[in-house]
Amino acid sequence: MSTLTVGGQAITLLPEKAAFVAESRTLLVADVHIGKAVTFRSFGVPVPRGTTAETLSALSALAARLDARRIVVLGDFLHSRRSLAPATMDALARWRMDHAALDLVLVRGNHDARAGDPPARLGIQVVEEPLALGDLRLCHHPRPLPGAYVLGGHLHPCVQLLGRAHDRLRLPCFWFGATVGVLPAFGAFTGMHPIRPAPGERVFAITDAHVSELPVGAELLCAG
Repeated sequence: MSTLTVGGQAITLLPEKAAFVAESRTLLVADVHIGKAVTFRSFGVPVPRGTTAETLSALSALAARLDARRIVVLGDFLHSRRSLAPATMDALARWRMDHAALDLVLVRGNHDARAGDPPARLGIQVVEEPLALGDLRLCHHPRPLPGAYVLGGHLHPCVQLLGRAHDRLRLPCFWFGATVGVLPAFGAFTGMHPIRPAPGERVFAITDAHVSELPVGAELLCAG
């Protein structure tokens, strides 16, 4: 894990592709994309099953380990209107019943706008961006806002590292600029997009069990 301070808040970056604000016991995740697999299958695309259960299980484990009081989703909780399939919603409802004490907040993203808000029975507070957390502004779209530090998602960032013999390795990452930070996609069935960090920006690559800041100069190995 790595901890840094942005917007006056100490934020711990987790290898599970999430961030935790200990002061308020708030777990931050972005781009969950519940129902993406069922959406693809509805179009006849053969994709793995069980990704919703995998995503919810990971969220449960994090909330329990960190003793989180609140989860804030930085957009794209549901993938599409097809995510409202009865089996997917029933799985979500069972998960929500098991975590009824958790406050759950969704900052609407572009996929949420198309999918519609989650059913009221899930007890999810849905808000427009930005959502204030101290001097932080929690958004889906990672764009600057005057007088605040923005944490967002949307980009599904990763770094592409060039190793020996021209081997390439793609790793999800956290990406922090002077006024905007971007979280990796949390969902078990999401893509990744290589980033091009500017000089002075901080990039934290994620492996299975570690979050590691790329050393100064390593950005030269990142390709878009």
